[in-house]
Amino acid sequence: MAQTQNEYWNSEAAATWVAQAEALDAMLAPLGALAMARLGDVAGKAVLDVGCGAGATSRALSALGAHVTGIDVSAPLVEAARAKGGGPTFVLADAGAAPLPGPFAALFSRFGVMFFENPVPAFTHLRAGMAPDAKLAFVCWGPMPLNAWASAPVMAVLPHLPAPPEPPAPGAPGPFAFAEEGRAVSLLTQAGWREARANLWQGDYVVGDTAESALPLMLKIGPLGRLLREHPQAAAPAGEALLALLKQHQTPAGVAFPAAVWIVEASA
Repeated sequence: MAQTQNEYWNSEAAATWVAQAEALDAMLAPLGALAMARLGDVAGKAVLDVGCGAGATSRALSALGAHVTGIDVSAPLVEAARAKGGGPTFVLADAGAAPLPGPFAALFSRFGVMFFENPVPAFTHLRAGMAPDAKLAFVCWGPMPLNAWASAPVMAVLPHLPAPPEPPAPGAPGPFAFAEEGRAVSLLTQAGWREARANLWQGDYVVGDTAESALPLMLKIGPLGRLLREHPQAAAPAGEALLALLKQHQTPAGVAFPAAVWIVEASA
């Protein structure tokens, strides 16, 4: 039986994210900033950070003067967030269903909302916790073909897997649940959010300074990380194949792959 998202984010995957939090936040910060900027001035405002992970985005919002509540289903990640402190309040709960300590003037998420198992009820619940005219801004991954950081590593290690992986069902909870054009906007509109819109950003995604330094993390995250947790016997040959791929993408700025994300906005 497939893991629920709650189970997944309280399993080995969470341990990886806790251990690699600093490197992951360095990779993801520029993409998160694209959506954070869409909230405008948050000083003095109550902001809900959905899928806050180890708390980097919550601390960034707090540094802008916001009164931040970070919420996540992962106990290890919330524990790590609380340990680092920095001003926000961190709550261990399912943002899509648990009582929320609002009302909030804004909702933010960096790659967190795509994991809702029932997104329309979840977004409906979140909207109920907002103040009138509250702003929403989140960033989520765009189409897989435009995200070589995720697809190229899987293709590189396919010869070392017992069988090609089964593609996820369209819209299934996971990193690419909102990848299809218009899906996030449709879900928000069904949930009662107003003026929902999404803009596609494309650019370089730097996954590490060098191929050698990027390798350990890239073996553990994204679609490839999930595959190797299912087929640990493939880890050694996969590592060799991935290292060769990373070296091909070395640039003066670091190891960079094409990436695409949706910057999604709406009003309560």
